[in-house]
Amino acid sequence: MSELFFYGTLRHLPLLESVLGRPLRETDAQTAILRDHAVHAVRGQDFPMILPAKGAKTVGLLSQGLSPDDLARLAYYEGSFDYDLKPLKVLLEDGSEAGAQVFFPAPGVWQPGDLWSLQDWADKLGELTTLAAEEEMAYFGKIDPQTMARSVRPIQTRAWAKVLAGQRRTGDPRDVTKDVIVHRHDRVYVDYFGMEEIDLQHRQHDGSMGPVLRRAGLLQGSAVSVLPYDPVRDTVLVVEQFRPPVFLINDPEPWLWEAIAGMIDPGETPEQTAHREAMEEAGVRFDRLEYAGGAYSSAGSSTGFMYLYVGLGDLTETTLTGGLDTEGEDIRSQILPFDEFVDMTDRHLFKDLQLVSLAYWLARHRDRLRA
Repeated sequence: MSELFFYGTLRHLPLLESVLGRPLRETDAQTAILRDHAVHAVRGQDFPMILPAKGAKTVGLLSQGLSPDDLARLAYYEGSFDYDLKPLKVLLEDGSEAGAQVFFPAPGVWQPGDLWSLQDWADKLGELTTLAAEEEMAYFGKIDPQTMARSVRPIQTRAWAKVLAGQRRTGDPRDVTKDVIVHRHDRVYVDYFGMEEIDLQHRQHDGSMGPVLRRAGLLQGSAVSVLPYDPVRDTVLVVEQFRPPVFLINDPEPWLWEAIAGMIDPGETPEQTAHREAMEEAGVRFDRLEYAGGAYSSAGSSTGFMYLYVGLGDLTETTLTGGLDTEGEDIRSQILPFDEFVDMTDRHLFKDLQLVSLAYWLARHRDRLRA
């Protein structure tokens, strides 16, 4: 059995329980203080780091009686963040001292920012991080921490998509906790996307429970698709890029004309994503956004949900090499008169579903937008 002192995100009990894979008892942890150290945010990241600081006091959680399996799970989770254990002394509430292991960042990997607040982090990212940990820890013993580290950001993106999904209600009175029975739920693949398998029953329309079904789902984050429209010039802007999945299906034309699109980063709103992606892919700024609806893009096989927008602004310039080099994007843009754009849509020259949907929405609302 061992003792660990948690000063950062693992002080958030739902997250710690997800990492350990078990609930914590009241006797498993107590408040403790690590002297001469301070907790700082990591620049550009969503987690903190601890640094020596003469006279500072860091309040944390001393977790006691951890088993070898607990320690292995913690090392796996923290290993993907380049953290290692270091023995130190902590001060307990009764004034006594106790030895504990503390996770410290690998030297030179992260840069410290301002002092870090657990409450501010929990309010903003606690649920997201806990959901991400559930997926990460499902691969404990299957994938090494270094390999998992490559998937952390996509996993966080999927976790944020789950948070957003919980906010999408249309008034359906059915209760999934009573009307869906899960017999098996396995996470079978993780990388940029995730793949999960499930055996379940759901209540049928006649009120009975249906047979046990075996299904699989492609797990991905939520995304935004935005069509730039200039109501003064009556023009739209579309972008073109190479799409590997279209190539994989043997389509001879894997370069697609599309609306601007991108994944919603953890903590972002769909509107923030729309503005960011427009600048990244085409150098376009919007005066305002018109929400054109949202839907699952392929509900029978994928978790992907797309928020659709028409972005209003001046369209005067195109780009030949838009997108981010870090994501391997090679994007060009084209400005089309509205009538030509609709004619191309009617002649089925576009293969991107979001672009087609936005074309029809714009055709319906164009007069209002121009007025």
